[in-house]
Amino acid sequence: MVKGGSPGATYLKDYTQPDYLIDHIDLTFELKESATVVTAKTQFRKNHSGNQGLVLNGSGLILISLSIDGRLLSSDDYSIDGEELTISTVPENFELIVVNQLDPKGNKSLEGLYQSSGIYCTQCEAEGFRKITWYLDRPDVMALFTTTIIAESNQCSAMLSNGNLVEKGTLEDGRAWVKWEDPFKKPCYLFALVAGNLKCIEDKFTTASGREVLLQIWVEPGNIDKCDHAMRSLIKAMQWDEQVYGLEYDLDIYMIVAVNDFNMGAMENKGLNVFNSKYVLALPETATDADFLGIESVIAHEYFHNWTGNRVTCRDWFQLSLKEGLTVFRDQEFSADMNSRAVFRIGDVRTLRSSQFLEDAGPMAHPVRPDSYVEINNFYTATVYNKGAEVVRMYQTLLGRDGFRKGMDLYFQRHDGQAVTTDDFFSAMMDANEISYSTFRRWYSQSGTPVINIKTNYDSDNKKYTITLVQSCQPTPGQDTKQPFLIPIKVGLLNQQGESITLYLEGDDAMQGQPDCTLLLAESSQQFVFNQIEDYPVLSILRDFSAPVKIDYKRDSSELVLLMAHDTDAFCRWEAGQEISSRAMVDLVGQALSGQELSLSQELVDAMAVLLQSPDLDPALIAEMMQLPSQTYLAEQFTQINVAAIFKASQFIYKTLGEAHYDLLLSLYKKNNNVGEYSLEPQAVAQREIKNSCLVWLMSTERDEVFELCFKQFENASNMTDSIAALRMLAQYDNPFREQALQTFYARWKEDVLVMDKWLSVQSISKRVGTFDEIKSLLTHPVFELSNPNKVRALLSSFCYGNPIHFHAENGEGYELAFEHIAKLDKLNPQVAASLLKSMTRWDRYVEPQKSLMKNVLQKVVVLPDLSSDCYEIASKCLNNS
Repeated sequence: MVKGGSPGATYLKDYTQPDYLIDHIDLTFELKESATVVTAKTQFRKNHSGNQGLVLNGSGLILISLSIDGRLLSSDDYSIDGEELTISTVPENFELIVVNQLDPKGNKSLEGLYQSSGIYCTQCEAEGFRKITWYLDRPDVMALFTTTIIAESNQCSAMLSNGNLVEKGTLEDGRAWVKWEDPFKKPCYLFALVAGNLKCIEDKFTTASGREVLLQIWVEPGNIDKCDHAMRSLIKAMQWDEQVYGLEYDLDIYMIVAVNDFNMGAMENKGLNVFNSKYVLALPETATDADFLGIESVIAHEYFHNWTGNRVTCRDWFQLSLKEGLTVFRDQEFSADMNSRAVFRIGDVRTLRSSQFLEDAGPMAHPVRPDSYVEINNFYTATVYNKGAEVVRMYQTLLGRDGFRKGMDLYFQRHDGQAVTTDDFFSAMMDANEISYSTFRRWYSQSGTPVINIKTNYDSDNKKYTITLVQSCQPTPGQDTKQPFLIPIKVGLLNQQGESITLYLEGDDAMQGQPDCTLLLAESSQQFVFNQIEDYPVLSILRDFSAPVKIDYKRDSSELVLLMAHDTDAFCRWEAGQEISSRAMVDLVGQALSGQELSLSQELVDAMAVLLQSPDLDPALIAEMMQLPSQTYLAEQFTQINVAAIFKASQFIYKTLGEAHYDLLLSLYKKNNNVGEYSLEPQAVAQREIKNSCLVWLMSTERDEVFELCFKQFENASNMTDSIAALRMLAQYDNPFREQALQTFYARWKEDVLVMDKWLSVQSISKRVGTFDEIKSLLTHPVFELSNPNKVRALLSSFCYGNPIHFHAENGEGYELAFEHIAKLDKLNPQVAASLLKSMTRWDRYVEPQKSLMKNVLQKVVVLPDLSSDCYEIASKCLNNS
């Protein structure tokens, strides 16, 4: 059970302003591995009338002393109850000095101040600052920070914090010290400190107004050669933000630090971003194309937070999407501008469907702006981030790019230096464009994924084409009924030859003579009529995925084939192919469940042949369209999930299509097998993706000659993209080269911690018999560390989320393995434990025995002694909201 009983929830409706505000805090850190002393001098002032005492937040602190305006407080002057320290009587304005001690080396939660490979590092979002000192740990308390760091010079050659370096020196005892001042007020979750023996690469950036900014990326000395791509990405992000939004950087220095032990991807601390090393370090030999693109995206995301998150922050944690959803949208647009917009948009949709749609349909469903939470760390979710980004994108769809920019400008003009809400953002968008879409706010307050049912009718006599749209949204926890959403649905029409039809929308003067238009669905049901349609058209619906909804549209397969071949909208072209594949796979699952011999429709065989012989199509789009819907996505098409039947259908379709198009696939593989110098140009990336997609299909045939081809690629690969793609395929099947390839890869890269994550992952997702025993063996391997989140994600998360046939084994061994490590991790790092536990949130959707086995694990989790609130909230909601 949770220590102290079941934790209570925090509710948005209970928000009140803080009783006290803080103007300035002066922090001094005397760093020692197990006994760091922190002195915090904080200037408080009363925020409103009343006789409230001062209540501060703290966790795991050894209190040494408290004093107010120079008077030392006795134990009778204050009380400590759990994570709250209360001083019953304080002046209206006063200085509080808190001295306390920390144990960075023993801090395995990776929150507050901790050590990573000997480097002192902080992580304060969401509530980590309370593990550093007693403070008003809430985002609407914004203060100026001054930070002094004192340490042994031979242990900490670099001592970094927020803002600008203003002083440094050496104490009489030989210890070094530095002093940093941040000229901008910020909440404590944006505080950062890093100290250790680090080296940096430097560059400079001149802003549009002519200011010169020093750029630094700090890493362990052995990684100094892996930072160039991150630096280039940072400079591109700074240029893009100036060009697109007119936003300049505001300090004299911008620093990035890479650490190996980090719970998240990165953290946007003002002027000092702390990154998981995965999102900084890259060379072609050690990082894949996806790694390089991920670094570019995350570097940009954290930089963009300087304005959308730091200069304007969130009033409370219920408003988390105000900064995260908005910044995800900004980094998505940046990545689309830097690369293939079509492919990146499809990637956005894949992510949304594979994670957020599942979240919306499960017991942890919550609105973009949640109503309540037990543990805020559980709400750094796909709903807040990815669906939040789609909500922001809909503003741009509704208002146009110019209108959206006007709204952003007004938002910053009104709220720079403030902690605000999603309502403030909505008002800025509406006021800047002198428009009112009041029902749009429901996207923030209602959970669930809307479903749009579509019916069409063509009146050949009057040349009219009518589209009837009906929206619905299933009940979610705490929300049995839903009001209609305001949904922008972008559409186009094609004739039977695949050519675009000019649109004339009845009753809308602005939608006359356009190649496509955006329909605004505001009611439960609406009709839209297009005039001057000469022949029966084919509907291209939800172009560019204009809203985060599901489409229910029963249409003939011939229309999907036409759209796949001719639609001018890349998303809809890809979506048509996905629907053809999904229909075929659902049919195969049905055959498997009824005991029939599996038989694949010729329609999909023919569609893939057309795709593989489309020389005029964007190679990057071909690579995307070659990927079938995932088993996770396919599972969501069924009321009850039968993992074995879905796995059987998936294996059959890969093998059947691989055999049917073997010669085409082999030819395409050879055509794109460019062994020249590595390049990140879009054409080169697309070639590698097509080649490695072909390899997936070819390997499904399990021919000896393909095993040899795959091993040859592994041996000759000049970059990690090709090397790991081949190793992943060799690890999937029993073949003569599997063990040799795994051992060779390990021997070459065993000293590189990030590459070893890939080695663990390719084995954890293998579908071959014996994988479970290999995973158990890897858990005791020297490269695996349970205290390192990247290692846990590489081995255990990959298994739980990426290997359904073994994780959901009928004997329950996969669930028991997960439970064993959830219990261990909950004592070390509850955030990581909770992320593993979420793999079983949909337990009630599975057939027996998986359903009962997962329920049993959740019941065991709930009664674990001293269970964290992170895991308690997930397990209890899964059991109560099923």
